[in-house]
Amino acid sequence: MFEKSTWIRLPRNVLVGHNVLDETVAAVEELHLTGRPLIVTGEIPREVAGNAVREQFENWGHDPAETLVDEASFEAVQRVIDAAEDADADYLIGVGGGKPIDITKMAADELGVGFVSVPTAASHDGIVSGRASVPEEDTRHSVAANPPVAVVADTGIIADAPWRLTTAGCADIISNYTAVKDWELARRLQDVTYSEYGGALSRMTAELLVEHASSIKQGLEESAWMVVKALVSSGVAMSIAGSSRPASGAEHLFSHQLDRLVPGQALHGHQVGVGAIMVEYLHSGENGEWRDIRDALGAIGAPTTAAELGIDETTVIEALTTAHEIRDRYTILGNGMNEPAAREAAAVTGVI
Repeated sequence: MFEKSTWIRLPRNVLVGHNVLDETVAAVEELHLTGRPLIVTGEIPREVAGNAVREQFENWGHDPAETLVDEASFEAVQRVIDAAEDADADYLIGVGGGKPIDITKMAADELGVGFVSVPTAASHDGIVSGRASVPEEDTRHSVAANPPVAVVADTGIIADAPWRLTTAGCADIISNYTAVKDWELARRLQDVTYSEYGGALSRMTAELLVEHASSIKQGLEESAWMVVKALVSSGVAMSIAGSSRPASGAEHLFSHQLDRLVPGQALHGHQVGVGAIMVEYLHSGENGEWRDIRDALGAIGAPTTAAELGIDETTVIEALTTAHEIRDRYTILGNGMNEPAAREAAAVTGVI
């Protein structure tokens, strides 16, 4: 039986490659976006790419406005909305890493206008997905929003970004491996709607990074290209599924709980990567493929242990035993793990 009709919202233009930042205006004009843009960026990404983007639009007579964000928060979203309304902006351009792009995405969705994603780092799949992550006090909200109408990812700029951000993006993609397994499990046990296409695309993307982890090197532009392509594929998988299921399972619940317990201690991608090692062990046992995940993360220089995350063992166990409380999403964690089981999973996999 066919499911009811759904909208699949995808970016219309995706530019990935060397010096494609110079083609930002062309990408926008091809989409027939007219009027005044508001560029949303931060202090560092403004120097890296934001100034160049603003100058392009100035030279083409688009009269761009600009606003800076220094944090990911609902207050920052409102400030961008206010700035867009004050500037009478017709569309938004997010330039930077996760914070500016997530804030721009949410503001554009609230305003009902399009937005263009110009990432300066490949730290997570938010550069192309229809999801945004915003912390608030001791929790982190995953918010649905429209994906960008265009993505302009200059691999030269991304290759020069801090390597830890790129490894976090890789780990975020590799964690799709367990997210899809959790999604399949939820389909079997809870009759959760499942997309074969979305699941297959997400799984393939994770497997490709696992298989080619040894070729992803710091400062190598080809590596930046590979990671960005993977992030784009992951975002497309979520758009096809109409949810974050292809890229968010128990490993993300574990990460969100760490954000509550020790906010800001480690990067999101690194946390979900370590979580994926343990979640794969729960799915497949000691002889499963958790070693492949661990080895791939190690090959790119991403953390594989609690110590490398900078998080103590007690906190890791607490996060693992309480992660199921984060949201109503069925995963391998079910109704929760007890402490001995969590400690065994973490110990066998070498996380603690």
